[in-house]
Amino acid sequence: MRSNVKHQETIDYFLKIVWQTVANRYNQLVTEFGITQSIGYLLINIDEQEGTTVSQAAALLGLKSTSLSRMLNQLEKTGLIYRESNQGDKRSVKIYLTALGKEKRQMARAVVKQFNNYLNEHIKEADKEYLVEMLKKINQLTLNFKPE
Repeated sequence: MRSNVKHQETIDYFLKIVWQTVANRYNQLVTEFGITQSIGYLLINIDEQEGTTVSQAAALLGLKSTSLSRMLNQLEKTGLIYRESNQGDKRSVKIYLTALGKEKRQMARAVVKQFNNYLNEHIKEADKEYLVEMLKKINQLTLNFKPE
């Protein structure tokens, strides 16, 4: 069965375009700090006290641990993170922020906060709540989807 739906009218098209626009905008904003949107996102999500395992970081970014390795090597080389064996599990490695990493994290957090404040000023609370609920629903439906 062939559908008459144009790709520009599909939900997944709009999800992709909106996320690409947001990520590109974040990249433009954080370039002056010498980082990218995905590096900023990782820095923001590294637990300051406990550190974050490589597998947790990979899941946060939607990457395989092996794909994350190149980024982590770069972050270590530029002095934003350091890695240590996990005390509880020697096979696991944890990522920690350096002082410079904490500084860049604060910069990234400020951009995220400003952007979200901007969105909140321009989107009614009820619309935001509805959007979040719909995105959660789309996420769950996507996980449940089984092609015929």
